[in-house]
Amino acid sequence: MIKNMFSRVRLFGTVTAPTNRCRLRLIMKEEIEMVQILAGEKGQGKTKKIIEMANTSMKESNGHVVYIDDDKRHIYDLHYDVRFVETSGFPLSNYRELVGFICGILSQDSDIETLFVDGLTNIVKHVDVESIAKLVTKLNTLSTLHNVNFIMSINIKVEDLPEEAKKLLIA
Repeated sequence: MIKNMFSRVRLFGTVTAPTNRCRLRLIMKEEIEMVQILAGEKGQGKTKKIIEMANTSMKESNGHVVYIDDDKRHIYDLHYDVRFVETSGFPLSNYRELVGFICGILSQDSDIETLFVDGLTNIVKHVDVESIAKLVTKLNTLSTLHNVNFIMSINIKVEDLPEEAKKLLIA
């Protein structure tokens, strides 16, 4: 894997052995954003879109997919192989506690490829513009260290997002 702070290019190798020699062929497949954000006000379809993304990611993924939500309402909308984590039993009061929670999940499963966080403002009690910027920075670091993609939805107007987060918006 070749990585940098903003995007990742995955390289896949194939070994061919026509004789006794082996050679490695590298194929550039795709460029992937490490942290992506769905933002908008309540009722704009962010949860439906993130569930679709999680299910699609599970079908296309070679690793594990984790979906973090604040309640169990959408557990049956997800593919049965998506690992569902419900946070209502864990009082997360700020972005640091969420990062610690995510680190705990990552420490238990090194095969996680994509981690979805649905409804950041519902999961974490105190979220402001400054904490979103810090969270994005921490998630970029975790993504680089653990080779994990993060996709999260936030109930906030796009105009209110910090500049660091606006760069990571997806449709």
